[in-house]
Amino acid sequence: MTRPQAEPRRAYKVFRQISTRWSDNDVYGHVNNVVYYSWFDTAVNAYLIEHGALDIHAGAFMGLVVETQCNYFAPLAFPQSVEAGIRVAHAGASSVRYEVGLFAGPDAANPSPQAVCAAKGHFVHVYVDRATRRPVPLPSALLSVLETLK
Repeated sequence: MTRPQAEPRRAYKVFRQISTRWSDNDVYGHVNNVVYYSWFDTAVNAYLIEHGALDIHAGAFMGLVVETQCNYFAPLAFPQSVEAGIRVAHAGASSVRYEVGLFAGPDAANPSPQAVCAAKGHFVHVYVDRATRRPVPLPSALLSVLETLK
């Protein structure tokens, strides 16, 4: 098995800002690993909502996470800005594999954003009917937005 490597910013299509919070740090002085998964979910879903591909309150479909994974390369900590790079690795009939790279953003101590990701991971959404929770074909509005992430 090949050891995962940190990737450059150019490997991602879209970036979203994330602000760290005091509560994100653990006793070791860096962001706790479980927070990264929350950032993945937040970055992708916010992008889909903002681009009209997902209605989390009244939409006929929703994405359920069926797989997730993360590799860590460098620590992130409060107070620090984070930039989440997003891309689509694969879109199937009813599922999408999103990949996210987390980069230290610019701040007073480091005016240039981090060149390679501090962490990268993925999660797979299976899109299902809201009422039946059975898989549905990816809706056209979602497919259009996914194209911007490939």
